[in-house]
Amino acid sequence: MTTVQRSMVAIQRAPLFLWSSFSLEAVALSTYFLRDDFSAALRYYFSIYHLTPLWFVPDAFGLVCLGLFIYRCIIRNRSIIAVLVLLQIFLSLGIGYLFLGNTTALASSFKMMLPVFIGFCFCDAETGSYKKLLVLMAILFYVSIFGVILSAHWKAPWVGYNYEAFGIKRQAGRVWWSGAEQRLSGFSEDNTVVSLFILATFVTTSIRKNIWWCLFFGGVALYALKLTTSKTTLGVLVMYLAALIVVRLLPERLRFPTVRMLAIWSYLAILVPILLILIFGGTSVGSKDLFFSLIDRINNSWQKPFIYLTQLMPIAYVTGCGVGCFNYPQAAFSNLASYWVSVDNFYLTTYLMFGVPFIIFMFMVIRATLLTTDIYKLSLTFVMNIFSITVADYGPASGLLIMSFIFSEVFSRRASSFFQERRGLKPPRRAIAPDGAPAMAGAVPRLNESG
Repeated sequence: MTTVQRSMVAIQRAPLFLWSSFSLEAVALSTYFLRDDFSAALRYYFSIYHLTPLWFVPDAFGLVCLGLFIYRCIIRNRSIIAVLVLLQIFLSLGIGYLFLGNTTALASSFKMMLPVFIGFCFCDAETGSYKKLLVLMAILFYVSIFGVILSAHWKAPWVGYNYEAFGIKRQAGRVWWSGAEQRLSGFSEDNTVVSLFILATFVTTSIRKNIWWCLFFGGVALYALKLTTSKTTLGVLVMYLAALIVVRLLPERLRFPTVRMLAIWSYLAILVPILLILIFGGTSVGSKDLFFSLIDRINNSWQKPFIYLTQLMPIAYVTGCGVGCFNYPQAAFSNLASYWVSVDNFYLTTYLMFGVPFIIFMFMVIRATLLTTDIYKLSLTFVMNIFSITVADYGPASGLLIMSFIFSEVFSRRASSFFQERRGLKPPRRAIAPDGAPAMAGAVPRLNESG
């Protein structure tokens, strides 16, 4: 083989080598996670050093992953659900434009949805194979806790720093109080952001750790969450630790089925707001009461949007009022800002935007969970469904990315084949779960080493 021929072979193999060195979706996820976990610090330094355009680098990756989603889920996997979801998102962007009334809100709504496509690109992923990404998640766990504890003893320069974005004045590090306690946020913009990262990164890191690591650093994480005053995240982490201990005590053969069962049953959390409204609607408590924030959600956050929707756009109960409605594009850029209500629940927020099609999509997602063999997706499903009862997950963008990540199995080859077989579009083929399927138990998953 001549030198020229060897060179041509090397050039042809280069893309394969580069692709095996990193995964686009993993890089895109990393940029969002790094930006959001260090959001206050980055806002501050980008502003004073005139590097603000760097803030939008993750959004550029999100736009690229829109193309990757089309290729991977629609063209390669031939997922009919992926086609319908893509069409529904763009249809809802149009409805949102009509509802919100200006192009700035439309652009903000489109940008808001970009992280969804990154999460969807993990449709066929076995997360344990993304070694570098899991290392980053572990680092973010330690750094997030360090940042919260540090902020209890040191006032960072970004705390209270004001900056302007798209004509809206904001604070890089918000100073919020809960009773007599300041809501510490570490390197992030607010306490909800950093508490989400502590929770999510603990879950992904704990899967490969032994029980003693989980108990020790679980305790440290609980202490850090107490400093953030985020009661929701604190309670969810306690529930996860309890579930983890129970699963670790089970025989090996029962661990994975138990985790999958927990993930599936966690979707019942979707009904919690409805039940709480029926039971406690109209209840009044003092502003310093322990359950004041929950009662406020029951009486205001979860009900008022539907009252306003009845006045503004009754058909939206079926079609949704479009991407961006009752979300920050409406609050910041729409003439309907006076009708904006912070809907502190992911499923209610998303239903308001997409309507009945979202209910149908969730039915397919729950069915796809029965086929999921990725322990990371199942563990995060259990945690995020409970967490999302009182959090909308659209801010920061990483919250929406995690939700789309746990939904991604619905677009996988396995799920697409299953759904087509059920409709007689393909000959039936029995799906068999892999031997040695991992559990929330420190068992090392049987995975490839790429990514």
